[in-house]
Amino acid sequence: MVQKPEDQNNKVTDLPSLLSELGESADFTSEVIQINNSKVHLYYFKTLVDLSLMKKDFLPNLKKAESPSLYDINLSLPFDQIQATSDLEIIETKLLTGFVLILTPSSLQECLLVPLENGNLRDITVPEVEFSVIGPKQAFIEDLKTNIQLIRNRLPIRQFRMIELEVGTLTKTKVALLYLDGIADEENVNTMRQRIEDVDFDHIDDSSYLNQMIEDSTLSPFPQLIDTERPDRVAAVLSEGKVAVLVHGSPTAITGPTTFIEFFSAFDDYFSRWHVSSIIRIIRLFAVAFSIFATAIYVAVLTYHSQLIPRDLLATLIQSREAIPFPPIIEAVFLELTIELLREAGARLPTKVGQTIGIVGGIVIGTAAVEAGLTSNILLIIVALAALASFTTPIYRIGNTIRLLRFPFLFLAQLWGLIGVFIGIGFLIVHLLGLTSLGRPYLEPIFPPRLADFKDSVIRLPFSLQSERPTQMRPGKTKRFNEKNAKRKHDIDE
Repeated sequence: MVQKPEDQNNKVTDLPSLLSELGESADFTSEVIQINNSKVHLYYFKTLVDLSLMKKDFLPNLKKAESPSLYDINLSLPFDQIQATSDLEIIETKLLTGFVLILTPSSLQECLLVPLENGNLRDITVPEVEFSVIGPKQAFIEDLKTNIQLIRNRLPIRQFRMIELEVGTLTKTKVALLYLDGIADEENVNTMRQRIEDVDFDHIDDSSYLNQMIEDSTLSPFPQLIDTERPDRVAAVLSEGKVAVLVHGSPTAITGPTTFIEFFSAFDDYFSRWHVSSIIRIIRLFAVAFSIFATAIYVAVLTYHSQLIPRDLLATLIQSREAIPFPPIIEAVFLELTIELLREAGARLPTKVGQTIGIVGGIVIGTAAVEAGLTSNILLIIVALAALASFTTPIYRIGNTIRLLRFPFLFLAQLWGLIGVFIGIGFLIVHLLGLTSLGRPYLEPIFPPRLADFKDSVIRLPFSLQSERPTQMRPGKTKRFNEKNAKRKHDIDE
């Protein structure tokens, strides 16, 4: 077998060698076109180019060229972003992304690259994970250009900046870093860019890969960057001074820096009255606390602190547990694992079947467990409510963290009762205090306390009182609008 001329870095050294190596793939195609009795060679991947566009616009116009020179061919083709180059790296990259290479007899090294990439993309649909009743109904898709367009349509300003990066030694995945010049802190932009450039991995299939690699603490169960499928949310956080990252092939964007409270703020909170939104946020936080601690407190009280139970309720508990041979920790773990199995099975099955499994399976298994004496009906209600409460989190990734935290607190409650629960809370608070997002405090504005940022944290005050951007972002421009003008209302003179 003849060895191909390659350098020490496994890179081809001339264009014929590159075309020969690409030709080993069955979908790599070469054609010869006659232009004024001269042969023009075409090279492309038929699985990457739009064949209908080639037959309709490319080939007819190519044959109309006055001469087989690259200049005349360029003039005859009705396409943008046509590039003439002899750089082998550029040629390889363009061919592998849907470009057609044109090689003429007069130019054996320099060639013309014409964009004919296949445009079969998924249509823009409504958000599925972050669905809202009111507000915009657009979600990102897997195409990077389309996603950037969705954001630019909402921020048609010259301060909009995009930095294009590339990660993945095999996938060569395109990554776009977005920010608003003059508003976003340069330190946040540089930190995010540096972390993306430092990623050394062979393939990046989704923004979730990148999210885990660039967050501050990869050992923490808490996500430190928010991923979202909503263009309107990305546009809103960019206007606050944050940065966003889009990954080609991924329908979700990454935004940061972020805080712990933001994971419990749904974007449709801003589409409702501030009174309603504030109450709903408080309910979400209460639901999360209930989801984590309810089962653990049940185990702790029944195991060590039965004197805390009111006398009337104690009789009901004794009656519900009189036929159960297991201690509270066993029945609690059994029910928690059952709920997790039903949830995981419902997520992996088709939508309609998954909903049926979740509803019917929960009812059948729960009823059978109580009748068989494996668990009490009171604990079944508590576990079901705790599972239901965990679904109130608007960000999917923080919901998974809540599911995970229930088990350590269960075992701490079994070991030391309520003291174990409070020990777990102490460790949890210390861990959250040590977390950062792009170097910014994770528990802000609670710690360090910043009263100005409380306007949009646990509660959401009216827009007229949110005239300044969050200090957490250290924005270049702190003022968003004139607060006095926002409160002023003018009536039409009759």
